[in-house]
Amino acid sequence: MAEIRLLLVDDHAVVRSGLRMLLENESDLLLVGEAGNGTQALALADELQPDVVIMDITLPDLSGIEVTRRLKQVHPQMAVVALTIHEDQQYFFEMLRVGASAYVPKRAAPDDLIAAIRAAHRGDVYIYPSLAKLLVKDFLVREDDEVQTASLGDLTPREREVLALLAEGKTNDEIAAELVISPHTVARHRENLMGKLGLHNRIELVKYAIRRGLIKP
Repeated sequence: MAEIRLLLVDDHAVVRSGLRMLLENESDLLLVGEAGNGTQALALADELQPDVVIMDITLPDLSGIEVTRRLKQVHPQMAVVALTIHEDQQYFFEMLRVGASAYVPKRAAPDDLIAAIRAAHRGDVYIYPSLAKLLVKDFLVREDDEVQTASLGDLTPREREVLALLAEGKTNDEIAAELVISPHTVARHRENLMGKLGLHNRIELVKYAIRRGLIKP
């Protein structure tokens, strides 16, 4: 099994120490670096090229939200797992908006964090159960300007199939196998449908698919 390279970002040395011990017990996880602030995190991400960054939100210089935004601009393939004491709606949606793939409170069980890391590395989205209700509520109630103007009628039948499977959390390879097409073709369909619908990431894609009845929350 290929190792998942991790960068840990938290300003508390005691927290980093505890997480280090937890991560070292997993054979598929490799902690390649630690950062105590946002500036250091950005520098280490450039240098070490981790697969997944475990990101605290409250940092002494830049916020974890700002660090995530900058990371995703420069390294869009780098997954970010938010690990934080904050469980309110504001931080939750801001981290998802700037590109985090997972959101886990620090009170969560160790298995939840490990599951979130592996999900993020696969290209999936992991939301801690107590926070998922905020996301589902937002999907069903809050109107979004971009989604308002988007129409399923603009999509081809194949793009609808790809949209539904992406929203279910399936990877390009899994979709390719299910539809008997190449991963390259899946990627092209994904680009086309996101362009047509004005969507930018998997969170917006899931939101759109739920509202249009393609999948159930």
